[in-house]
Amino acid sequence: MKIIFLGGTQTVTGSKYLVHSGDTRVLVDCGLFQGYKWLRERNWQPLPLDIDQLDAVVLTHAHLDHSGYIPLLYSKGYRGPVYCHPATEALCGILLPDSGHLQEEDARFYARHRLGKHAHPEPLYDRQTAERCLELFQPIRFEQPVEVGSLRFHLQPAGHILGAGSVILQGEGKTVGFSGDVGRPDDLFMHPPQPLPALDLLLLESTYGDRRHTDTDPFEQLAGVVSETVAKGGIVLIPSFAVGRAQLLQHMLATLMEQGRIPQLPVYLDSPMAIDVSDIYCRYNKYLRLNREQSRRMYQAVSYVDSVDQSKALEQLNYPHIIIAGSGMVTGGRILHHMKRLLPDHRTTVLLTGYQAGGTRGAKMLQGVESVRIHGEWVECRARVEMLDGLSGHADHLQIGQWLQGSALPDDCAIQLIHGDPDALEAQRDFLRRTTRYRVEVAGYRHILTL
Repeated sequence: MKIIFLGGTQTVTGSKYLVHSGDTRVLVDCGLFQGYKWLRERNWQPLPLDIDQLDAVVLTHAHLDHSGYIPLLYSKGYRGPVYCHPATEALCGILLPDSGHLQEEDARFYARHRLGKHAHPEPLYDRQTAERCLELFQPIRFEQPVEVGSLRFHLQPAGHILGAGSVILQGEGKTVGFSGDVGRPDDLFMHPPQPLPALDLLLLESTYGDRRHTDTDPFEQLAGVVSETVAKGGIVLIPSFAVGRAQLLQHMLATLMEQGRIPQLPVYLDSPMAIDVSDIYCRYNKYLRLNREQSRRMYQAVSYVDSVDQSKALEQLNYPHIIIAGSGMVTGGRILHHMKRLLPDHRTTVLLTGYQAGGTRGAKMLQGVESVRIHGEWVECRARVEMLDGLSGHADHLQIGQWLQGSALPDDCAIQLIHGDPDALEAQRDFLRRTTRYRVEVAGYRHILTL
């Protein structure tokens, strides 16, 4: 058996791992490279595989850094199955067409402003292609065995987001695990990741390899921010990611109002994508920590804002309320329209709820800039800007270590570290080498590993 590392190495994007076993070829994850330009350019480079020889794709979960390359694979002629959990299929049904739409918008923007080196910029793929590729998806339950040629695999729950799983693959007398993104044991929303079985090799994510989660109580922090803003007569703006984070925030706000820890006040979810994702989370409620009553309260406590006219109507509200809208790093979406209006007001609070990549508006606001550029205009930032800690869906390096120790891995299990920035990978390797007997290495881009 051979494994070729085609992405997710020394970076947290573009996860792709090609497994060769005899005449069988299976691609585990099929993600887009995101972020820096030199990484995004890899999306345009040909993959070192024969599409006609690829037997199947298996997804760990729906995030675009794990699934977003599928429409491109489809456009190159792939017509084989894409195996994933039913919830992942449902989420990809939202995320992939939206990704295609954004690719088209970017291409039009570059053409209109004559940016870049191409006279006629083309998208990686369009919305129509993304919608067509969904016909390839074949949902499988957790623990359901699937055979593809000489390989056999199944998914087991990994926490993180709805539908996320680790892939356990067997062939040629070897058992290989692909962790996917590993959730936290104390996640507010998702159940803990299931312990791993005995493995010969584990491809292990390292996103938080050099970081620890804080002990801050996010409910207490959220209650404090909301109460202080309401006391000033202000509005709370919460930029949020559409998958997982927006739904968790709905649950937290509903819980705090139910407990009387914050005033009863209007909460608006102003994100069509997050609304659609919330419906999927409601449909697959059994995979969440919430009981039916908690789920019911969560959705009743929030008003959904679908149309642009409804979003604009929020401008007329002159009393304290909360608006949750995309995007999570303030790089686009409806949150910008609300910020353009409300950032100059010192009573406003902007509550960031996740990692802010360098150079994004969210990162700049956390740094305390006096103004930010929105829709071509500089907008004064007099609002209070806070970060809500403790909501990450990734286990930190100590939690990863505890997960491994609670699994059935043999002492001499080989581990290849993936899905992490260089500093995180190095720290994760040092930690595991110091505290375990596993044979730990950092995977390299396009590295070929033979078992």
